[in-house]
Amino acid sequence: MKHDRRNTGSSGFTLLEIMITVAVIGGLLVSLISSLNYHLGIAEKHEFVTVASLLAKDKLAEVEMNPATQDGEFPDPYSDYHFTSEIKGSSYPGISEITVTVSRGDETVKLSDLIETMK
Repeated sequence: MKHDRRNTGSSGFTLLEIMITVAVIGGLLVSLISSLNYHLGIAEKHEFVTVASLLAKDKLAEVEMNPATQDGEFPDPYSDYHFTSEIKGSSYPGISEITVTVSRGDETVKLSDLIETMK
């Protein structure tokens, strides 16, 4: 007696089922990687804003103690950050405005403060 395998039930997957599964998993991976890259970009932007704000606050306090226009780089580990401080008069007598700008590449953070000028 010879068995005919074509008539018995098959317990394996068809090639079409496997291809659909691989396509769905591939789509999910592409979506996951895209989402991960987007959120890493946001985290990097937040890191820049935080570091640049802290550096600008420190430089602003320094310039308030010794008012002068300055331009330069921060020491390591922030050597890729550049700063510019500017002092200009305001519309109020006896008050000057100090502006510190910290940048890295195309990104910029700017802080300002008012100080009483010495007479």
